[in-house]
Amino acid sequence: MAADDYYAILGVARDASADDLKKAYRKLALQHHPDRNPDDQGAEQRFRELGEAYEVLKDPQKRAAYDRYGKAAFEQGGGFGGGAGGGFADVFDEMFGDFFSGGRGGRRGGASRGADLRYNMEITLDEAFSGKQAKFTVPTSVACEPCKGTGAAHGSAPATCGTCNGHGRVRSQSGFFTVERTCPTCNGAGRVIKDPCRGCGGSGRVHKEKQLSVTVPPGVEDGTRIRLSGEGEAGMRGAPPGDLYIFLSLKPHRLFQRDGANIHCRVPIPMTTAALGGAIEVPTIDGSRAKIAIPAGAQTGHQFRLRGKGMSVLRSEARGDMFVQATVETPVSLTKRQKELLKEFAAAGKESEQSPESHGFFAKVKELWEDLKE
Repeated sequence: MAADDYYAILGVARDASADDLKKAYRKLALQHHPDRNPDDQGAEQRFRELGEAYEVLKDPQKRAAYDRYGKAAFEQGGGFGGGAGGGFADVFDEMFGDFFSGGRGGRRGGASRGADLRYNMEITLDEAFSGKQAKFTVPTSVACEPCKGTGAAHGSAPATCGTCNGHGRVRSQSGFFTVERTCPTCNGAGRVIKDPCRGCGGSGRVHKEKQLSVTVPPGVEDGTRIRLSGEGEAGMRGAPPGDLYIFLSLKPHRLFQRDGANIHCRVPIPMTTAALGGAIEVPTIDGSRAKIAIPAGAQTGHQFRLRGKGMSVLRSEARGDMFVQATVETPVSLTKRQKELLKEFAAAGKESEQSPESHGFFAKVKELWEDLKE
């Protein structure tokens, strides 16, 4: 890299866009950061040059001055440390946030929020249809009652941390850049407990089983997630609690199979009913019965649709449909007389008329065999 040419330092053309400059700086700054090159004595200098170049070129006015006068535009009191900006440590912090500072998520100057919890709940298809009020128990952490979650013994209170002055984080200077870390004294809480509560040891919370209740609305599906805000683990030393997420799973039903808002059911039909026609009653998910008219000559696989007899739809008054699939049942354990009657039945009519589907299939098979012989 040429130290006198900011564009060469960043490896970009002189007409590079602001986005190109930013991408080039981000890539090279990570590559040459001293923390990533502890054995390279020149990494610190290259890193400094990158910050200096980007600090100037990212500002349209400074870039225009540099394009016209070069580095001379920032000399005699207007150099990088003054007129060129606030220093590339600030630029790096702006670009990479907490990449090298150990993270800044959560509450600054306070204890961390409690953890979220997950509870798996299994319900029946009938409960998914009608909804239910479910009670359950979860092992969790709750706020300590004697100290009201503060972690301090009765009659005392948490004191502001003297190391970080209540900020929860401390900054240290490492050469030319600043590193921010979680305060080692208060572990990011911003406060210290000089006289800890005996009940919780100063944490502000204790382990306990908690009784909860949740309303499962009608129409929920397998995998539905219900959030109970603030019912997760208590936070440390009075910090906000986490949330509880309930994941629902549905038990298999003895008769019905669910497909979204629709219900499917396979119903066996006696051969005589399928042949002559008739009516059958089938159960529905709401506990009632529905009558279905079976047409004469019904076959296995014939599907009947019962509108509005399916599952409840979540957050709606609507219901899906119920589909009944007929399965024609062949008689078993026939008496001698029944067998004779069936033989008389078979002899009394034409196969093509009594069983047209079967007759047509075997007619095609016969043609296929005859074609193979030729």
